[in-house]
Amino acid sequence: MSTFARLTIDDIARLAGVSRTTASLVLNGRAEAYRISEATCQRVLAIAAEHQFQPSQSARALRSRASHTLGLVVPQLTNFAHASLAEALEPLAREAGYQLMTVSSGDDPGQEAAGIGQLVARQVDGLIVVPCNPEPAAYAGWAKRLPLVFADRRVPGSPVPFVVTAAAAAAEVLVGEVIAKGAREILYIGGGASLSTSADRLAGYRAALEDAGITPGEDWISERDYLRASGQARLADWVDRHGRYPQAVFTGGITLLEGVLAFVNAHGGAGPDFLLTFDDHPLLDCLPQAVQSVAQDSHALAAGSLAAVLAMLAGQPPATECWIDATQRRRQH
Repeated sequence: MSTFARLTIDDIARLAGVSRTTASLVLNGRAEAYRISEATCQRVLAIAAEHQFQPSQSARALRSRASHTLGLVVPQLTNFAHASLAEALEPLAREAGYQLMTVSSGDDPGQEAAGIGQLVARQVDGLIVVPCNPEPAAYAGWAKRLPLVFADRRVPGSPVPFVVTAAAAAAEVLVGEVIAKGAREILYIGGGASLSTSADRLAGYRAALEDAGITPGEDWISERDYLRASGQARLADWVDRHGRYPQAVFTGGITLLEGVLAFVNAHGGAGPDFLLTFDDHPLLDCLPQAVQSVAQDSHALAAGSLAAVLAMLAGQPPATECWIDATQRRRQH
């Protein structure tokens, strides 16, 4: 049995010496409409503040049919890009009058579906999801129940609106710049092949090679997932088979770069001549070797996603797709 005391509005009314109805009207901001005296309001509010009482959002949601909460589903909160999206979205949602509730999917479709179900059970008014399931049908039912927007990733074939980074163009510029500096052998280590982010980043890599007249080797390209261990294993496999580092490595995500750096640190040697990655992190400025990166605009992704959800809540059709430009971070040591 819990030893915690759960205060109710009846307790606040009793402590303030007013009726339950009066306490409810004051705490829900409706005192003026019912001509409740200022003295009574101050007494109720003081008691509520003293006991850190907040009116039940569940009860309020039942009355208004709106919870003023939004749900965010991300694959991993330890992923800097996903954490940056959540951090940018939370104050924007609060400014719009909504509290953000965040769950992680672990890039597992089953866990993602369970997380969405939990958020819907808590009566969120809308959902922003970084999807991990490539099947449009997985989201069709939710999209009929409440406003749903994809952020950072899209699901080809799904009518759900999306707000994503123009990754192919950014990756093409990044890879093209190291080719211009002399790189002719560029290993690509990507995430899950079924994810739109992986497809877009790989498309940019291929386009840069094609523009330079470079045909990728049979073992240049690999895609598994965005785990650090996968980046480390992929580079280890290359070095084991070739007896040397590749001239350049382009990772499709910052966590994959972590794995590459972990292998270089453990294996020794100078490492690849060029290191490139999609996504950015302040720690890249502190490394002894220059890492060229693509920085996504987390604020723009968050603002665009929120705008789409709010438009649907207002009964307005949102833009079906929104592409956000990224920037290249060029470093020299």
